[in-house]
Amino acid sequence: MTVTEQPAPARQVMPAEERYAAELAFLAAQDTGPRPPGWALTPRAVVTFVCGSEGTELALAKRHAGLPSKLVIAPKFVGERALVERCVVTLAGERGLLLTGEPGTAKSMLSELLSAAVCGTSALTVQGTAGTTEDAFRYGWNYALLLAQGPTPQALVDSPVLSAMRTGRVARVEEITRCLPEVQDALVSILSDRRVSVPELTATEDSSVSAAPGFTVIATANLRDRGVSEMSAALKRRFNFETVAPIADPDAEATLVRRQAVAAVQRAGAAFGVDDSVLDALVTVFRDLRSGRSAEGWDVERPGTVMSTAEAVQVAASLGVAAAYLPGGDVLDLLPGHLLGVVRKDDPADHGRLLGYWDGPVRRRAEDGSAMWRRLWDLRGSLR
Repeated sequence: MTVTEQPAPARQVMPAEERYAAELAFLAAQDTGPRPPGWALTPRAVVTFVCGSEGTELALAKRHAGLPSKLVIAPKFVGERALVERCVVTLAGERGLLLTGEPGTAKSMLSELLSAAVCGTSALTVQGTAGTTEDAFRYGWNYALLLAQGPTPQALVDSPVLSAMRTGRVARVEEITRCLPEVQDALVSILSDRRVSVPELTATEDSSVSAAPGFTVIATANLRDRGVSEMSAALKRRFNFETVAPIADPDAEATLVRRQAVAAVQRAGAAFGVDDSVLDALVTVFRDLRSGRSAEGWDVERPGTVMSTAEAVQVAASLGVAAAYLPGGDVLDLLPGHLLGVVRKDDPADHGRLLGYWDGPVRRRAEDGSAMWRRLWDLRGSLR
């Protein structure tokens, strides 16, 4: 059997630990093997939660109230199982994990899934920006209490990282390379000494916070992005790096795009009405432009922007919303305009590269007799 995920009508997005609460509870009861300190699941169960049980029904050794006796764990991350296993080993060793890769390769989603499975929460998160300060990694103050009482433990405001240290959980740092180098380096001593000093509370027992067993950090960083800051060598040494690559299998990517686009349109209050052939064409265009080579082996000039799976999902969702709320005509006719919106985000010259793609693979597929690609070729004028 499978778990029916019930959306929360009061929220657009549910965190992984709530959305997949039934699966997490089942895995905690099903795999009773040894667990690292502070972990909610065994390392093996964490891998199964992220990658799925490959269609196999897992069974409980004994009945548990509120849980099914058997359950198929659905895959949530499309990628190499070996990558997930290395990530889990890194976290079990209480070492920092840095997920790198191009934008849109599901690094944040993998970070969220791992955190939810390891410690039961993905909420202890710092979003890295150019304006992020060291307080986001260490602590701040409740200034009303600070003025009234002076520096006291009650006036101290824990950062998500400090909260994770106190409770032995996973702290997440999104887009760490968008933080300034001096802010990033606040993590060096945290990952080395596993404690945070609070000099304002010197001579009290609260002058230092030590990490509880199970504490670690998962960070993400984009390889191709603007406005990033280089990490120091000292900080790099305290992380194990894992690169999350684009999805290699076109069928798996098409399945993922459809699943997430359907969910997005349903959240918008409509049924998904885009034909699979249109989604296949969409994924084909993204893969060709991303790799610089078509499935047939024809050379394609790559645009400067990243043609990520996440962008493909957004385009598919937009087509679905348009088909549901603004019907009238073939939804395929909308595809070139949405593609142009994606391609022109970074470099105006990418407009010409998209036209070149239309004059190459799109035209050649149309000449080979494909009705769908013939229609897309006829729509070339909408790209101007």
